[in-house]
Amino acid sequence: MNETKFLKTIYTFFLGLLLSVFIGFGVATFYPKPETPAFPEPAIFSDGADDDEFQREVQEYEQVYDRYQSKLQDYHQNVSIITLIMAVGLVSISLVFNNRLKVIADGVLLGGLFTLIYSVGRSFAAENAAHSFVMLTIALAVVLFLGYTRFVKTSKK
Repeated sequence: MNETKFLKTIYTFFLGLLLSVFIGFGVATFYPKPETPAFPEPAIFSDGADDDEFQREVQEYEQVYDRYQSKLQDYHQNVSIITLIMAVGLVSISLVFNNRLKVIADGVLLGGLFTLIYSVGRSFAAENAAHSFVMLTIALAVVLFLGYTRFVKTSKK
């Protein structure tokens, strides 16, 4: 492998990685996750009267935490959908520019695939089997289409 080919490979990988991190960080910046509720602080010196108050605060915290968990699962589902759309967009862009800007198109393609992996991982965090299955099905369809378009269809020409 000559030096130019090696540098192109490194550049392609780095561009793909940077694009996927950019998308993940962008989503986290503009769509922040729900704020984690704080656990109540127990009284350090207690005469026994504060114990009932603390138990009541713990029960309230558990209710707030259950609502937080529900919001967090919805958040993970939404992030997985947003990043899936971004991944499909990157893969599409890479296919459009494949013949003109080969190295950049390859980097964008790799970024789309990394983002696709991130999207599927986020769908697992949502703890919803049906949602995860749909996300996996879409990811599989994108990868199969990409493989066909990029490798099989190109080799027939």
